[in-house]
Amino acid sequence: MRSRHSLFGPLEDVAAEAGHTEHPPRMGFFTDTSVCIGCKACEVACKEWNLVPDDGFNVLGMSFDNTGMLGADSWRHVAFVEQDLPLGGQDAGLSGLPAGPTAGGDQTGVVAAGVRRTERGGGEMGTSAVDLGMPSFQRPGDAGGAETRTDFRWLMMSDVCKHCTHAGCLDVCPTGALFRTEFGTVVVQQDICNGCGYCVSGCPFGVIDRRHGDGRAQKCTLCYDRLRDGLEPACAKTCPTDSIQFGQWDELRERARRRVEQLHEDGVPEARLYGDDPDDGVGGMGAFFLLLDEPEVYGLPPDPVVPTRDLGAMWKYAGMAAGVMAAAAVSAFVGGQRR
Repeated sequence: MRSRHSLFGPLEDVAAEAGHTEHPPRMGFFTDTSVCIGCKACEVACKEWNLVPDDGFNVLGMSFDNTGMLGADSWRHVAFVEQDLPLGGQDAGLSGLPAGPTAGGDQTGVVAAGVRRTERGGGEMGTSAVDLGMPSFQRPGDAGGAETRTDFRWLMMSDVCKHCTHAGCLDVCPTGALFRTEFGTVVVQQDICNGCGYCVSGCPFGVIDRRHGDGRAQKCTLCYDRLRDGLEPACAKTCPTDSIQFGQWDELRERARRRVEQLHEDGVPEARLYGDDPDDGVGGMGAFFLLLDEPEVYGLPPDPVVPTRDLGAMWKYAGMAAGVMAAAAVSAFVGGQRR
């Protein structure tokens, strides 16, 4: 089923625009990078559930980042960015938000559309510190362990497909292999993909890639099979700090904005949201992020624009140019006949 969404202006209901009736609410991811610990549990869970092959376990020399970027064999990518900046206040215990019940009213209540979610504690945002039993470590000259080191910080972010409101990959797919689900997400049907690669160039984030061997496009499905069975996506389910949060898109946006306000109050003014604005160049992202620095630091485009946004205007101008050329040809033919 192909999307029929307009390329101009935000959409209120992407699933309805794609032809779904009586569908569940739009679902998505909110990734709070301020509490990501870089454990890569999300990468492992994604590979295990979706049977995504390994990347070769290459050591790239980029801190602990062994995947490097999103690709056909990396549907989740945990980026590590080391900066010579003070740690500041963005530790794992900043939330300070009161505990809130789930939509089902208990600790394993239904979030929406039959999707179940397990609370992990630590307040509404699930941001209490998590003891993973990891030993502290020191650099030469450090007087104390990791808990006393404040002269540099790591920025960590679990990146994923954005499931854009205006999805360029969806617009350019000639076979209908890419489709919009009833949850508002974008999925590739492997048995229909012909490996043309148009979707690769149609994504402003460089998310989609063709797998070596069969050439078919691959990317995150937001665990579409789990959603249809009322389950939380594997990456969000396994995240020990709730850095990856799953739920109704509108509710996640409100929760994310409260989290930014809380961080600003706690002395982290650089905290900002990326991808939650429906007026941006992709109409808002189904998977958006709380960042602690400029998007470019994380390898994200600062002002992403869907490549097909101006497609209507391009066809209009192409038609006008064709009309002018046709008029010129007719004029030349008539003039030649008269002579």
